[in-house]
Amino acid sequence: MHTLPRWIVSGAFVLALNAGMVNSVGFLGFTHQAVSHVSGNATQLGIALNPFHSDLTLVWNLTTVLLAFLIGAAISGTLLKGTQAKLGRHYDTLLLVEAIFLLVAGGLLYLELGGGYLFASAACGLQNAMVTNYSGAIVRTTHLTGVLTDMGLMIGARFRGEAIDTRKARLFIALIVGFIVGGTLGAGLFSLFSYWVLAVAGVLSAILALTYRLFLAKSEPT
Repeated sequence: MHTLPRWIVSGAFVLALNAGMVNSVGFLGFTHQAVSHVSGNATQLGIALNPFHSDLTLVWNLTTVLLAFLIGAAISGTLLKGTQAKLGRHYDTLLLVEAIFLLVAGGLLYLELGGGYLFASAACGLQNAMVTNYSGAIVRTTHLTGVLTDMGLMIGARFRGEAIDTRKARLFIALIVGFIVGGTLGAGLFSLFSYWVLAVAGVLSAILALTYRLFLAKSEPT
């Protein structure tokens, strides 16, 4: 059995950690709103559309956040083709764009301008669309619903006597741990730096982009 490429599991961990940090800021901020959980925001939008007790301001805020996530994903879709994780794709370019979005988001939210959530949501959409299809598993890094579902399926299959794919299991564990650690780190830093935690996440994205570029250059034949 082939081993899991280190750059995939390491990158997945850092991306999940970054998403956990960003999402914690959304929950702790002045709107207490998630920015990476599209399903939750869509549910809130449905509640806000309640004809007996509608909240048009909340409807507008949630709609624009969902659209921002969509736009971020579209940016990834423009630069990436296919879903297989391969060296040489525009991952570094997308990570730099994500870094810019997060830096802008941090500045706007520090000024208590709600538009910052749009940039944070776009960054999450962009990152989530940097999908990795590894060993038959679709791996996304800004939420854990799919990861935990796949983990449950693997455990259920093990109860039936099937062997667990340790490559996928390692990747899923890295995503789960990374997201939770990111949430913890984001909450701690939020108490110290407020919305500038997003700038920290942006710098982390930029470092990851640079690391990937250097790794790619080292891997290219001379």
